[in-house]
Amino acid sequence: MKVIPIQLTQVSQIRDFVNLTAQYPFDIDLVSGRYTVDAKSLLGIYSLDLNNQLKVVIYSDDTTDLEKKLAPYMV
Repeated sequence: MKVIPIQLTQVSQIRDFVNLTAQYPFDIDLVSGRYTVDAKSLLGIYSLDLNNQLKVVIYSDDTTDLEKKLAPYMV
């Protein structure tokens, strides 16, 4: 399991983030405070408070490729 802090501020960033995470077969969650949603769910992400920093929780040991692609969103 790997946890990465990110920030999503624009609609285009959210759309691109969902498209990116949907490419991976393992589970990926997005956490904001006490709320956790599937990072592959556009509707789930919109239900979070996007003004605060988010945490991406990746449930896999092989996260190197995904981490590189998440670099533009990292805080």
